[in-house]
Formats: sequence, structure tokens, C-alpha cells
Amino acid sequence: MLSRVAESIYWMARYVERAENIARIMDANYHMILDLPPDVGEQWEPLVVTSGDEDLFKEYYTQFNRENVIQFLTFDHRNPNSILSCLQMARENARSVREWISSEMWQQVNTFFLMVKQESRKDDGIELPHEFFVEVMMSSHLFAGLSENTMTHGEGWEFARLGRMLERADKTARIIDVKYFILLPSVEYIGMPYDHILWGALLRSASAFEMYRKRHGQIVPDQIIEFMILDSEFPRAIHHCLIMAELALRNISGTSRGRFTNRAEKALGRLLADLDYIQVEEIKAIGLHQFLDNTQTQLNQIGAAVHEAFFAIPTLTVATQSQSIE
Repeated sequence: MLSRVAESIYWMARYVERAENIARIMDANYHMILDLPPDVGEQWEPLVVTSGDEDLFKEYYTQFNRENVIQFLTFDHRNPNSILSCLQMARENARSVREWISSEMWQQVNTFFLMVKQESRKDDGIELPHEFFVEVMMSSHLFAGLSENTMTHGEGWEFARLGRMLERADKTARIIDVKYFILLPSVEYIGMPYDHILWGALLRSASAFEMYRKRHGQIVPDQIIEFMILDSEFPRAIHHCLIMAELALRNISGTSRGRFTNRAEKALGRLLADLDYIQVEEIKAIGLHQFLDNTQTQLNQIGAAVHEAFFAIPTLTVATQSQSIE
């Protein structure tokens, strides 16, 4: 497979997954606001902070209010990580590899993009935010399902899975980190009912609330951290995402676990090994925010290593030898 084709498939899957997770974060924030005590203001700035686009936001907006944050994260074409921008890039990548993906996948990503674009043209904003964000999430699920069931499970499909899982792991870490940034100015709420509301919103943002309650019952922060970070079976837990990402990467390279042939396999294997054995108490000793920040940094390094190993065009150096003529 050409590296150009592999890269387009990889980023197509990453961009669709990114759009879904942005919708998850904002939908969870809407639900959380409804349950907040009356003396607690709406929290919108943490959504931008954890997306990593705070400086870009400040270039175009003066306040972190509901309207500005929703516009920035959902429809603003100047933000490369807005839902609309992500789907536009996913669509362009899909267009360039139409002969490698199924027609059903192309139709879905095209329909998905046009749906969001049409919503962005409404002058009065999103009429029913919850219904819109749910539609974004379901459209992403449909695309992933079509990829699973209509695309040959060869190299191209593995690159799509690799991209999707790395993106999901990164966004799960950011979703959990939102909790830290919201509580940061109000540490007196830790352990109070307000704290439980935030933990419940966190679980809902990852579609993890029901599965968590079936396993653990009550809302217990340590058990939520273990479930969302260390669980090897829940599909949106960071550990599970990295297990699937490593499987895809090794299927592409043909390398068995415990060995590596490139920097991407080494970096991903090292991060996965850490998650195989770390415990919640160790995460708390490090500090949840610090641990998540370190994880995001390592995921960015893995992404750069994947680009270097599979997509980058090698630079050819031509050695020249000066010769003297007598």
C-alpha cells in the first residue's frame, strides 16, 4: 500500500473519531449544567483548555461563554479541531482514497459532513443541542460500523483502526481531564454531591455510565479512574484503546509483541506496558492531571512516530566526492 493512501485512511478515521469526541464533551457539559447547584456558574472554558486550542480561541473571542465556545468547537472553520473542520478533512481524505474504501463508507462520511454543514448555516445557532450532538455521535458510530463490515480487513483497515484507537485514547484522557479543570477553582466541592455530578457527567460523556454501574454500582472516584483508564475490556477506556492500537500496528508491521522494528512500536509498547501494571494508587500518587498530561504527551509522540515510520517521505542525501585533476 502506498504511504499516501495509508496516511489518508489513518487520518480519515482519526478525524471522524475526533468529531465524535468533541460532541461527547459538549453534550456531557450540557447535562452537567442542568444538575449544578444554583450558585455555581456554567463551566465552558475547561472544554477549550482541554482541547489544547485556548490560545487560538483567544485570538477570535473575548469571553468563554456558551455561545462562543459552542461556535468555536462545533462550526468555526478557523479552528482545525472543530467538528465541522474535522469532518471536512475526513471527507477530503476519504475522497482521495475512494478506490480503497467501500462506497457505503464514502456515502456516510459525505452525508455526515453535509449534515453538520447545513446546521452551521442556521443563524439562530443549534436549536436542540442534545439532539444535534447525539446525531453527530450516532453518525460516527455508523461510519465505524460500516468500516468494520464493508471494508476488507487488510492493511488499510488496520491503519483506520490504529488512527481511531489512538484518537479515542487521547480524547478519553482529555475528557477525564475536564473534571480536573472544572474542580480546580472550587476544591471545596471535592467529595460533595457536586463532585458526584461531575463524575457522573464524565461517565456519560464516554457512554460509560451504564457499563460502570453494572460493574461497580455506586459512584466511587477511584473505581471510575480505574474503569476509564485501566480497564482492558471497556471499548473507550484508555488501556483498551491502546491494546487495540498496538494490535493494529503489529498487524501492519508483522512484528510480535515484545519486539519492535520502528520507534512507533517501541513508544506504544512502552506506554501499554505501563498501563498493564500501574494501579490507581500509583496514579493518584503521581497526580491524576499530571498522569493524564504525561499520557497525552506520549500519545502525541506515538502519533509523530507513526508518521515517521509509515508516512514521511525519506530524505535522500547524495554524497559528493571532490576529485582533483592533475
